[in-house]
Amino acid sequence: MNQQSHQRQIVLDTETTGMNMDTGPHYVGHRVIEIGCVEVVNRRLTGRHFHVYLKPDRKVDEEAIRVHGITDDYLADKPPFAAKVDEFLQFIDGAELVAHNAPFDVGFLDYEMQLLGRPERMAALCKVTDTLALARKMFPGKRNNLDILCDRFGIDNGHRTLHGALLDAEILADVYLLMTGGQTKLNLQSDNGQQGDTGGIRRLSAGRAPLKVIRADEQELQAHESRLDLVMKKGGSCLWRAE
Repeated sequence: MNQQSHQRQIVLDTETTGMNMDTGPHYVGHRVIEIGCVEVVNRRLTGRHFHVYLKPDRKVDEEAIRVHGITDDYLADKPPFAAKVDEFLQFIDGAELVAHNAPFDVGFLDYEMQLLGRPERMAALCKVTDTLALARKMFPGKRNNLDILCDRFGIDNGHRTLHGALLDAEILADVYLLMTGGQTKLNLQSDNGQQGDTGGIRRLSAGRAPLKVIRADEQELQAHESRLDLVMKKGGSCLWRAE
């Protein structure tokens, strides 16, 4: 097993109060209102996750609400980032952080740390992997948002009507595993003993009995040769015979 298979990865997504694209860094003046993370170990979703809604000290932009559906009223009784920051940092500590358009999420999280006067920054705590950058290398010149990648890799995201950090993190984990190794959840038992979904790919046991090989008998071989004779007699071309 190679070194990559032993890595612990945290697939992350955030939702925010909005973006100020015309006034410098996109996170200036806006805040994180939802964090969703899922844990991947040995290329398996373990079932462990971190998810929290956060109360910002500002209103949520109407444009942002149309994207994620999270309103000011819903956030009114939620904790501030300061109350959850230590739990969040403990969850991601030492892991590789995977996000789609990672500079966006990392920028917002670093801004939250800055507002608290804390020195921690995401890139110093974790290796950061941007799946959008990976997708652009794999599919240059094409659109590579999460919905399109789901279509491209055959991942069902029909339940995704609005953006949500935890749901998007779970979907991104499937996309990332397919992008980097051609496998997804695999219906393996999670580390907490829970069985995965029943509709996906299953890994065959290395100790399984070898497949039985059934070879053609003499009569079948003769029938095959007769069929090839007929094909060639009618002017056809046979890949199984030298011209």
